[in-house]
Amino acid sequence: MERPTFASLGLSPEILKAVDKLGFEEASPIQAAAIPELLSGKDVVGQSQTGSGKTAAFAIPAIEKTDPALHAVQVLVLCPTRELATQVAGEVHKLSAGKRGVHAVPVYGGSSFERQAQELKRGAQIVLGTPGRVIDHLERGTLKLDRLRLIVLDEADRMLDMGFRDDIKKILDAMPADRQTAFFSATVSPAIRKLIDRYARDPVTLKIDQKKVDAPDITQWYYETPPRMKFDALLRIIDFHSYRSGIIFCNTQRTVDELADDLQAQGIPSDRLHGGIAQAQRTRVMNKFKAGGFDFLVATDVAGRGIDVDDLELVVNFDLPYDPEDYVHRIGRTGRAGKQGVAISLVTGRDVHKIRFLEKFTHSTIRRGKLPTTGEIGEKRTDALLERVRQTIESGSAEAQMVHIDRLLEEGADSTEVAAALLHILNGGDIAAPAAQPSKETKPAAKREETAEHPAYASDEPPRKAKPGKAWLRVGLGRDAVRNPRDIVDLLVEAAGLPSREVGFIALGNDASYAEVPFDFAKGLSASGNVLQGSRGDVTIWPVAAPSGKKRRKD
Repeated sequence: MERPTFASLGLSPEILKAVDKLGFEEASPIQAAAIPELLSGKDVVGQSQTGSGKTAAFAIPAIEKTDPALHAVQVLVLCPTRELATQVAGEVHKLSAGKRGVHAVPVYGGSSFERQAQELKRGAQIVLGTPGRVIDHLERGTLKLDRLRLIVLDEADRMLDMGFRDDIKKILDAMPADRQTAFFSATVSPAIRKLIDRYARDPVTLKIDQKKVDAPDITQWYYETPPRMKFDALLRIIDFHSYRSGIIFCNTQRTVDELADDLQAQGIPSDRLHGGIAQAQRTRVMNKFKAGGFDFLVATDVAGRGIDVDDLELVVNFDLPYDPEDYVHRIGRTGRAGKQGVAISLVTGRDVHKIRFLEKFTHSTIRRGKLPTTGEIGEKRTDALLERVRQTIESGSAEAQMVHIDRLLEEGADSTEVAAALLHILNGGDIAAPAAQPSKETKPAAKREETAEHPAYASDEPPRKAKPGKAWLRVGLGRDAVRNPRDIVDLLVEAAGLPSREVGFIALGNDASYAEVPFDFAKGLSASGNVLQGSRGDVTIWPVAAPSGKKRRKD
């Protein structure tokens, strides 16, 4: 059954524009249920699991109800932790981008009280805070609630579990009597029910019941990774397991577009499918995917509902879906036609708790995986290459080449050396030029002056000026040590923690290589060299100011 669009929920053009920009296609069940009720002014008790999209369910009505011309606190959202408070604040900022004059501020312990007080004094209308810090501001008079219209208790069950019961009661007692109250919680315990009975007025209870569904008989894995490293985790998984076909699901159109572009930039054949693409183009993309025209389809749930492909190796949840039923629909795309399918989910932070819920919901086990290192990926590639060599020997298809091998042996080469050289070439290795010996008549070239800012090197310089916002790194690995630019990217990802999508152009030199990286990353490095511990041993990197021979313009 199709879910309502945000346009059908009676939202303002400013909010609809922000939602469209974020790439959301449909309202999740809790959003579809809660937004109209909150907009109508009713008190609400929303019961749904973490990760169900409930932040937008109360943030959108909160923004709609905020008067930009009134510079006073009109909405208060209580959160159990500082991490959740900042996360909710981030979503409020994105959703309110089109509504000028709306200002939201997070307040929590561990951050400057004075800075928060200044933000409140400037007229913040929406406050996202933890109970303890909210009370501090109330007691010091820096937070006034006399103009408050709406209070939201987000993850009320967790706040009570963390011992905030008395703090919550104190805050609710300080509210104007005519305010609107909303409780959002995964469970409604007797303690929460007492708060609801005391502080809410004829609340509408919205319980998003999820009927249990058995997951298809496929292997399910999840991998924990920081949000900024998701793409690198995806690349490692695909590379290590040599997956050749799959669908990668994202929650928004924007993420689909970004991910498809990043995959194509890495040389991985892929395309995209989402509701923002014209139907005729979607049909062409789908037909091309079915015909094997590219390997990976990046899609949203809306576009993914019409996908019917039997020979899929893999389904990836780049974002966990808001609705657990969507998880079942997604992973059911693989493992068809009697084949064993694989479903992989990339999870960050609080999403790990949702994995446990999905296991109960689907009556299945989702195993925790360990991301392969670049060294393990290299070993896997070598093993695959050796297996191809074994199969070629057994098939006898290489006998026609024996005459060429005999020729090398007659020239004095050792059979082991010949085999090693061929494997080196097949692995993408370059031919190392022999070191030039200076003649007796020619004096050695003068050694380049070495400074802390730009150490001496015998390699080519960066090929061009770095792009705006970028800078060059000199990496102490040349053509004799790396097979292709991807090795440099892997080093910076594994040893320096730099997401691969932030690594730009790579230039391989004779004795060193150059990588274009964000300026701020290069700025934080020591000019005299930084030692990274990678799979190839210790490697030194230096920031490079600019290619020599080019003068800087004086200000």
